[in-house]
Amino acid sequence: MQSSIYVALSSQIALERRMNTLADNVANANTTGFRATEVKFNEVMADTGAADVSFVNQGQDFLSTENGGLRATGSQLDFAIRGDAWFMIETPTGQMLTRDGRFTITEAGALVNINGYPVLDPGGAPLQLDPAGGPPEAGRDGGLSQNGVRLGAIGLYQADLSQGYYRKGSLGVVPVVPPEPLLDTPGAGLVQGYVEDSNVNPVAEMSQLIMVSRAFENASAMMRSTDDIFKEAIRTLGSGR
Repeated sequence: MQSSIYVALSSQIALERRMNTLADNVANANTTGFRATEVKFNEVMADTGAADVSFVNQGQDFLSTENGGLRATGSQLDFAIRGDAWFMIETPTGQMLTRDGRFTITEAGALVNINGYPVLDPGGAPLQLDPAGGPPEAGRDGGLSQNGVRLGAIGLYQADLSQGYYRKGSLGVVPVVPPEPLLDTPGAGLVQGYVEDSNVNPVAEMSQLIMVSRAFENASAMMRSTDDIFKEAIRTLGSGR
């Protein structure tokens, strides 16, 4: 009888985690370059003696690999990536991957993101442009030119996020395994004058959030019902009947 309580409790823990990820996805439905968080749950079998009891683990987060839609901005300092690749940004706490390509040029000529952090080239060095040379022209491979002179390239990186990662707010992600620059990019490329919208589908995420909330309520109801039966059994046995 107690096993049903533990099963329901494991379900609630998993459902709460999923609710948190869904709520975060909905909150970032309009965040440029945001990748939705999904959760994979696995079944855990426990031998209780009389029978095997199936629990659910807490789940493992992973990022949706679906690309967001590309939106034209008309700005030559806005960039989007087609395919499976990331920009690399140098932050005060270390390097970070992002799909947000809203960049600007500082007075000193540094190419920086919307937060003022340097954009890195394929070698991991900050990009330096001519501050008086006007907006750069970008090639599909990330190469940047001003007045017909190539000055560098925006780094396009690939990372195995299945090995682990953590988010840096809504700005981007930091992988556990160091990312590698894409030197040959047949399946990925840079697009100038566009930004990538969030890949979150708000309607679908809200529908899932409602379903998960109802499942959480059902698990709570099952726990209350089991607890009531357990208490009644104790009262019955205690009375000697």
